[in-house]
Amino acid sequence: MAIPPPKSAIASAAVDNEAGLARRFWIKFRRESVFALFHPFSLCLASGDLKVESFRSYIAQDAHFLKAFAHAYELAEECADDDDAKLAISDLRSAVLQELKMHNSFVQEWGLDVKEISISSAAVKYTEFLLATASGKVEGVKGPGKLATPFERTKVAAYTLGAMTPCMRLYAFIGKEFKALLDPKDDSHPYKKWINNYSCESFQASAAQTEELLDKLSVSLTGEELDIIEKLYHQAMKLEIEFFSAQSLVQPTVVPLIKDHNSAEDRLMIFSDFDLTCTVVDSSAILAEIAIVTAPKSDQNQSDDQIARMSSADLRNTWGLLSKQYTEEYEQCIGSIIPTERAEFVYNNLHKALEQLSEFEKKANDRVIESGVLKGLNIEDIKRAGERLILQDGCIDFFKRIIKSDNLNANVHVLSYCWCGDLIRSAFSSGGLHEPNVHANEFTFEESISTGKIVKKVESPIDKVHAFRDILESCPSDRKNLTIYIGDSVGDLLCLLEADIGIVIGSSSSLRRVGTQFGVSFVPLFPGLVKKQKECVEGRSSNWKGLTGILYTASNWAEIHAFILGY
Repeated sequence: MAIPPPKSAIASAAVDNEAGLARRFWIKFRRESVFALFHPFSLCLASGDLKVESFRSYIAQDAHFLKAFAHAYELAEECADDDDAKLAISDLRSAVLQELKMHNSFVQEWGLDVKEISISSAAVKYTEFLLATASGKVEGVKGPGKLATPFERTKVAAYTLGAMTPCMRLYAFIGKEFKALLDPKDDSHPYKKWINNYSCESFQASAAQTEELLDKLSVSLTGEELDIIEKLYHQAMKLEIEFFSAQSLVQPTVVPLIKDHNSAEDRLMIFSDFDLTCTVVDSSAILAEIAIVTAPKSDQNQSDDQIARMSSADLRNTWGLLSKQYTEEYEQCIGSIIPTERAEFVYNNLHKALEQLSEFEKKANDRVIESGVLKGLNIEDIKRAGERLILQDGCIDFFKRIIKSDNLNANVHVLSYCWCGDLIRSAFSSGGLHEPNVHANEFTFEESISTGKIVKKVESPIDKVHAFRDILESCPSDRKNLTIYIGDSVGDLLCLLEADIGIVIGSSSSLRRVGTQFGVSFVPLFPGLVKKQKECVEGRSSNWKGLTGILYTASNWAEIHAFILGY
């Protein structure tokens, strides 16, 4: 139970407006880049176990696409009014022609007969989109033959770059991610040449040059015209994923996790923490803010029938003291329970250490209750704060897809230290989710006003893991459970380890410190899945089981979504 200093609940991680247009779009649509990276085709390619037949088909499809890509550059060059822009586009087109030569070398090396492979509808759709854009066939834009001014022609060049830039940046991104997993001394990876091409400095430079050119061509455009470019950029990102999805895969893959799910035999059990796992700020900060804002001022009289409350000034001071004491004692407690040297992973040793942390958390809660700072909060104020609570990008979409899917037998449970379950329920219901099972502490109320007391249900790591086990034990035995726990703090550690798959989101230093010293390994999700893909055996499903001491780390909810559900 963290008690950070009160701060605004309305905080957002806005994209840096000083970044260029291309950079802003890449950040805005990073979800699509994650889905492309975690795609089964990408994962097989990165692991090196992609079937040769699939790679051959992909090269034929990509060669068809690249020819259209080069032609789109040619059309963009014709529309560009600036000599420097024309030269830059010409250079980029030359780089694509070199890329085509690489594909031709693959054709010879792998004995590929391009004529035998039919082009997929996804490849056709993508190339038609590119060439239509480069020809000025964009909604609200005149065709190239009717463009009266150099400005109108430059606008079409900008639109074309808007549709082409995502491909360049995406392949540069994927190339670097794949390259980071290659052993420089190992030449056995069959697709090392492909990976080296897209991770090399020259390709990275071409991607950056494309982005710079898009920024330059877009400088004089209106807000409405920039919106058109944004739509083209987003459409191109989605077409890239469709292109990957159209590739032939005739082998077992570890993603998406639900691909082998049989609702008649299997049950997917999703568990998640709430504070800073689902939210941008800790719920205690929200409740503190409500308490301070709604508290009476020092000179304000309170009626006899009201629950007595301290003044807003006294309340702010008390919260500050509680927060300071909690932070200092928490660090002392963490320092006292971890071994000085890294130990081998033994679950029971970690469990015993976290029993001490659990006692600390319960005493901290008792101090908050005894202080009276939670008295007098109106249930309607709490619910409104929950409705306005900012959740992590992609969190609601993930849970919606899980809960509303007709093909999944799945349960979602939220386990939280939060003092007030009503806050959590309001946060989810405002996003259209009323189904998650919330396991948290609860305020007690008298006529909609909090008494300052808490119905204690989940206060500590031990409470959380007991709730986790109780939920699983209460499940009918008619199906096989696959458990996934998503969390961000030390309080989640036992549940993360007991689940078949534990996923750490965020960058809690105390979680890493405690886990590492007790022998827990933290593996970034994508490299972990590539390793799993290499171990994937024909005819046998992936083996996921808890208590291995291995936890996977995710940077955002898009990675979790891509791994479990796919695109």
